Amino acid sequence: MAPRDPLLASLKVCVLNMQSDGGVVTDSSPHLPSCCELLELVLRKGLQQPVLSLVQRDYWQCFEQLPHQDTCSRLSALSLAVEQTRVCRKLISAQGRGRYLLRLALGRKTLSQFFTHLLHTPRVLEWYSPTSSILRNEEFVEPFMSLLLVLSHMEFKLDMENCSFLDESWLLPVCDTYEVVPCREVGMVLRYLSGRVFILDLVPGSQAHVDMFVSSGDIIDEINGTSLRNCKNGQGPGRNDISSPRQNLEGPEDREPQRAAWPHTPTKASQCRSKASRRLPVPERGKAGVHTAYPELVDLTSTDLTRQSLDRIVYIVKYLGKANIGMFGGKEVLQHAIPQVLHKNQPSKEVLLDLKETHLTCTDRNSTMKLFEHHYPEVSCVGRFAQPGYTIFAFCVADSSETPRSSGFCCFVLKAGNINECEDIVCRIAAGFKHTEWFV
Repeated sequence: MAPRDPLLASLKVCVLNMQSDGGVVTDSSPHLPSCCELLELVLRKGLQQPVLSLVQRDYWQCFEQLPHQDTCSRLSALSLAVEQTRVCRKLISAQGRGRYLLRLALGRKTLSQFFTHLLHTPRVLEWYSPTSSILRNEEFVEPFMSLLLVLSHMEFKLDMENCSFLDESWLLPVCDTYEVVPCREVGMVLRYLSGRVFILDLVPGSQAHVDMFVSSGDIIDEINGTSLRNCKNGQGPGRNDISSPRQNLEGPEDREPQRAAWPHTPTKASQCRSKASRRLPVPERGKAGVHTAYPELVDLTSTDLTRQSLDRIVYIVKYLGKANIGMFGGKEVLQHAIPQVLHKNQPSKEVLLDLKETHLTCTDRNSTMKLFEHHYPEVSCVGRFAQPGYTIFAFCVADSSETPRSSGFCCFVLKAGNINECEDIVCRIAAGFKHTEWFV
């Protein structure tokens, strides 16, 4: 009996299912993500990593290293596809570029030609292990190439503009274009998180609220062809600016921001997944604020903290502990949460509190182990202990992923070296989560 590979068997079933569906294969095809994932697994199986390199090799590097200076039509098609993939600004990783190239080859019916060229380039093929790779196994290559020929005869109509999520997943959201009528304010409250621009809310009575085209939780992917992926606040005109939505949406012409949302769900926000964010597992989130003394609580919206510099700063502080504080994360709970942690008398740890532009990280100074990391939009409130001479401060966030079954908020308590440092840290954290939310 001839040997069989489970990847090829699964790929064959997937290809046959797409054939049985008939017609043109689109992004909505239920078998397309599985087919693409199996092709990716074949390309990664047996791919050896360089010994003296800090960068992990992926199959994108294989296609990128293939010679393109040949008059053969299949090589010119490969060269064009590789160059188009390389210049795509929506992609930032080798994984995303490799996936984009596979989708491009499916749409252009050139996937079998790409693999044929790979198999005839010894210096690249040597990157694969002869014992475990399908591409270097003579018994497996022939049935694999037969499946690629079947795919090359099928009709694919894929939206190549909807590609910015390929860095993370084969499951792509629905991407629509929103044509905005020129107006002073569109009425969207936006928030920057993990390189994405989310719609946090719609202003009642605004143009966006009347149109009902976008919803809370949708992601603004690009504006007028300019990707908002990894945009930053206050950067020069040569790079994406986090404040550019307002500037780009104003003017005499209609504008077209693209938004992304996952289909087949009653609330789009529940499917806007991101590595650095998750929806709060509580029915109510406290208003972001900062307080400086009991019992007075100073609202962040009335304090000019947005002018604070948000450059990366590392503080040496002491971590005193944390406490679960229930279902409400407003600034009022800090006056109870801080004493709750102090009464536990837990041994303190000297830590490095790294305040970056979009998130903060706390690392044990001795062991260099990361204790926690939170993006500023996850912070519901921040404040300092008001007793004279105390340099204790705290902030609340949604319960971490360490306790997925829990719900509510958690309060982290730390101690700074002096009053000025304590006040500076509180202001920077407060300015951080205020800084990641804006209106257009």
